[in-house]
Amino acid sequence: MSAPAPRSELPTLPVTFRPTRTRVVLLTVGAAMFVVITVIALTLEQLSAGERSSFIFTALLFFGVLALLSRPKVVANEDGVTVVNLTRTRRLSWAEILGVNLRVGDPWVFLDLSDGTSMPALGIQPGIAKQQAIRDARTLRALAENHGTGTDNG
Repeated sequence: MSAPAPRSELPTLPVTFRPTRTRVVLLTVGAAMFVVITVIALTLEQLSAGERSSFIFTALLFFGVLALLSRPKVVANEDGVTVVNLTRTRRLSWAEILGVNLRVGDPWVFLDLSDGTSMPALGIQPGIAKQQAIRDARTLRALAENHGTGTDNG
C-alpha cells in the first residue's frame, strides 16, 4: 500500500515549491561577487571612470544572471499551478496536468500535459536538496491527482 500521500497529508493551498538552498547559494554568491568586483573597481587607482563603470556594470550583470537562475518556482493553488521558469511563466489548470515526474537523473520535475507535451518545472530540482525535491514532487503529484479531473479515459 505505497499509494500517493493521503488527502489528509496534502498541504493547505496555496503552496510554493522552490529550490531554497540553490536560491540562497546563487543570491549569496551573486551579492558577494558584486561587492568584491565593485570594491576592486573603486580601489584600483589606475582605472579611469569609464573602466570603473564597466567593472561595476559587469558585476551587476553577473548578479542579474544569478538572480535570474534563482527565479524558478512552482505555485499551486485551488485553481491550478503556476510554473515560473527562468524567463517564462505559465499558468496551468489542474485538469491540464496528467502527471508529475521526477526520475533518477532528471535535473528537475517534468509535468505531462493534456496536450501531449511535457513541460519542465524548474522550481523542483534535486541539485542541492535531493530529498526535499523528492518530497515536493510527491506532494505536487498528490495535489494533481487530488485536484485533477481524472483524465485516464483516453
